[in-house]
Amino acid sequence: MAHNASSFTPKTRLRGVVFDMDGTLTVPVIDFGAMYNAVLGEKEYRRVKAESPSGIDILHHIENWSPDKQQKAYEIILDYERQGLERLQIMPGAAELCGLLDSKKIRRGLITRNVKEAVDLFHVRFGMSFFPALSREFRPYKPDPAPLLHICSTWNVQPSEVMMVGDSLKDDVACGKQAGAFTCLLDEKGRYGSSDFAKSDLQPDFKVASLSEVYSLLEEKFDLMP
Repeated sequence: MAHNASSFTPKTRLRGVVFDMDGTLTVPVIDFGAMYNAVLGEKEYRRVKAESPSGIDILHHIENWSPDKQQKAYEIILDYERQGLERLQIMPGAAELCGLLDSKKIRRGLITRNVKEAVDLFHVRFGMSFFPALSREFRPYKPDPAPLLHICSTWNVQPSEVMMVGDSLKDDVACGKQAGAFTCLLDEKGRYGSSDFAKSDLQPDFKVASLSEVYSLLEEKFDLMP
């Protein structure tokens, strides 16, 4: 059956995908509530949590602390992160999704607020490589768009030709939106609803419950061209 040429809508070209790591490429293993409580103290944690319903940005929160207090906070955070490394697991669907990108020669990068040690272990343990792979040693970190814009510049592509995939509205979606990229929110457990998007003014372009859905989304909605 012939199709009317005027009804054909070409797919948008996508040349690269950038992923968050914790909770996106890897199964969430860090108890962030316990970590924030350990850093802030119970009373301050309750106060900050009440003021930040969309989530606490602990790295930004401690930026203006005294050097000694800040150092202690980083040590607590790093201890929780290292405990998480021992339980590191690949997210279901990650290998298949990366296989699709590789088959289409689509670039894949990584941006995390975790440390470089975690990124290096992830690469070694799961035999996957992401380039560039930016950890929190790259400043400024998410939700600032700088790391995503740096990756686009390294790839020599426009942000509008890239998708940011992550499980955080305030970090990953905010970073992607500010950079001018497509955004895909991975929400495995249905944490986010329309009210969350309205409050933060951060409506992702796509919302999925698994990386397998990202696989289908890329095939259906985009022209994957390097």
